[in-house]
Amino acid sequence: MSTAPRLLSTWFDGQSPRAQVCELCIEGNELVLTLVSGERRYPVRQVRWAERRSHGQRQTELPDGSLIQHADAGAWDAWRQASGPREAAVVGWMQSWRATLVAMGASVVFLGAAWVWGVPWLSRALAQQVPHSLEARLGEQGMQQLDRLFLQPSMLPAQQQQALRERFASAVQRAHPQGDAPVWQLSFHQSKALGANAFALPGGYIVITDDLVKLLADQPDAIVGVLAHELGHVHHRHGLDLMVRASLISALVGVVLGDASGFLATVPATLATQAYSRDAERLADAFAAQLLDRSGVSPSVMVAFFERIRQQEQADQDDDGDDGDDGDDSAALPIAISSHPDHDERIRFFREWKTEPARP
Repeated sequence: MSTAPRLLSTWFDGQSPRAQVCELCIEGNELVLTLVSGERRYPVRQVRWAERRSHGQRQTELPDGSLIQHADAGAWDAWRQASGPREAAVVGWMQSWRATLVAMGASVVFLGAAWVWGVPWLSRALAQQVPHSLEARLGEQGMQQLDRLFLQPSMLPAQQQQALRERFASAVQRAHPQGDAPVWQLSFHQSKALGANAFALPGGYIVITDDLVKLLADQPDAIVGVLAHELGHVHHRHGLDLMVRASLISALVGVVLGDASGFLATVPATLATQAYSRDAERLADAFAAQLLDRSGVSPSVMVAFFERIRQQEQADQDDDGDDGDDGDDSAALPIAISSHPDHDERIRFFREWKTEPARP
């Protein structure tokens, strides 16, 4: 006669809602279920045992589709413990508030590390692996969305636009006579939302607003410097890096919140409104200084740009102080190129730029 612990419980055959009284015990590697109609045996490994929880009944699924339901959770857990098979370690951890706190802390640390270090590193690595054909398609799609959101046709005379295109193209050609400059496509747009702004999208799409052209109307070389800065972002694939980073962040948002579709839909707009990192801005500044220098233009022409941007920002702050809300939406979005680093640092960089030795 078996001395294995026994438990009276309730069994459902999986075909009818009628419950049947049964007696349970574990003999060796088998679960023995004794009914009025006879005995059933199931390999213990094939039984889907109910996990131990603080509340609620226990429900165990059997290999033939039938199941056991036991209302007294305490009695079930005591029988299971006395019967010998040990529950998985994770069940014990789930019942431990200390283990729960440790797991929560580890999750926060992991997500924080992924946000601060993992996402930036991975986005830079992935951005360099994206084919240029795909990058161009992403940039085109971004332009289409921005045209709907922020951009309107330029009001600048066509002759002025063409003159600036030719001036920039000539500077790029002089700086890169071997034809190794990044592929670019310049467009002019009016935008009340973006104000005096310039930005680059993946695939070489460069946008400059009418307000920025007007701000530097008497400094065409400074406009070339601004465009060279954006070409630096194209060269280093910073826009693509930002897009990949936004996608990775959306994945983290999806893990935490369960749905990242709304976040991911804003990625193209993010490219125009979110500032690059300080390191990315410095790399783009260095590219612009080199291009200007190699094309025969002193990089110090960029000083005028930063001084006027700073004056404009100061004027905007004074206006805001005088009138809490003047209804002007142009301050709603940051000026991407002037966000990082500090103006004084960038003025000093361009003013103190030393001409590079002639390339062999």
